[in-house]
Amino acid sequence: MRALVLAAALFLATLPAMADPLESSRGQTVYVPVYSHIWHGNLDSKGQPQMLLLSSMLSVRNTDPDDGLIVRSVRYYDTAGKLLREYMTQPARLGAMASTDVFVEHKDDAGGAGANFLVVWSAERPINPPIIETVNAYFFGPHSLAFTSPGKVIAEERK
Repeated sequence: MRALVLAAALFLATLPAMADPLESSRGQTVYVPVYSHIWHGNLDSKGQPQMLLLSSMLSVRNTDPDDGLIVRSVRYYDTAGKLLREYMTQPARLGAMASTDVFVEHKDDAGGAGANFLVVWSAERPINPPIIETVNAYFFGPHSLAFTSPGKVIAEERK
């Protein structure tokens, strides 16, 4: 038993060394799921589930304590992959540790269950990559639902 405890302690002591090092980046394209609605409940007489409309907030958070970044574009696509809108009319600079957000209203169901954002950001030199995610929410009366959807890097800027 003592050997098992010692082995577990040694394993836990090496975890920080085994963890992935923080990888800096000069820019990325990030895919972020959005849920403008979700299906739920039972199927009705036509074989369709109930639809619950959600609002979504895209959050871009610069995690670098020393350097800023530039959000180059924020594009919103529907379930079929059709571009619905570009939220950035011009690039926006985020200072060190700064954040920005984009909001999709509850009544805006154009995106569908498979909506998404593509966020493109860049920096002058390698920095800590930002946290990019959506918060999808429904709050009415006694009922509430909220969950986050993390972004996934789909392209790394090469310079």
